[in-house]
Amino acid sequence: MGHWFARNIVEPGKLPTLLALTSFVVTFLVTRAVTRLIRAGRGPFRNVSSGGLHIHHVVPGVVLTVLGGFGAVGSGRHGVGAAVFAVLFGIGAGLVLDEFALILHLDDVYWSDEGRQSVEVVVLTAALVLLALSGFSPLGVDDMTDAERTDRTTFVLTLTINFLFVLVTLVKGKFRMALIGTLVPFVAVVGAVRLARPGSWWARRLYPRRHRARARFLIRAYRHDRRWTKVRRRFQDVIGGFQERVPGRGSPSS
Repeated sequence: MGHWFARNIVEPGKLPTLLALTSFVVTFLVTRAVTRLIRAGRGPFRNVSSGGLHIHHVVPGVVLTVLGGFGAVGSGRHGVGAAVFAVLFGIGAGLVLDEFALILHLDDVYWSDEGRQSVEVVVLTAALVLLALSGFSPLGVDDMTDAERTDRTTFVLTLTINFLFVLVTLVKGKFRMALIGTLVPFVAVVGAVRLARPGSWWARRLYPRRHRARARFLIRAYRHDRRWTKVRRRFQDVIGGFQERVPGRGSPSS
């Protein structure tokens, strides 16, 4: 296990990415802990304001992301500079994505149900970066043999097919599977061959007259959501603290 970790993740070219991922996850967890303490009125932490204007932590997050990103581009993948800028980028990205829902809705929905999207995006981002560090490549490029890469027709055809599977999965309304499928093509294949999600472009355009298919995907979506929605929400509650009771407030999302 240690040999695999050193070979696939802690090799020199991947060290900045590992540092960025680590600082990203740590920043998100620390930020969530601090915001939960502020919300509960415990500890020394308070909201940051200037002239009556509440400064969300997405603001310093954007600054750090820009500094870290441009610094990383200029410093390459090796040396102390690359490591420092990678950490800055990870911290900035953690602060920004923790308020992803605020950016998406242009409203302070941090503690509402819409705010759960921030947790989901952070978890998905961390999973994708970890897959990339583990050796998975976009559209399965690294899974091809040297002979297949030399043959341009085979190379382009493989990339095109994998991309089409990802695209079909996306238009079928399976956003998470489409993203993961860019690094693990098998996931995109599964998402593409299975029935579409209700409300997706595929379902609206191709299922209106296929009554049997409509009944099947509605039942399947209902069973899937009933099985996994509670699990996902509990996980989001543990990380995000959405269901924590706050003294003096009537609802957990206040």
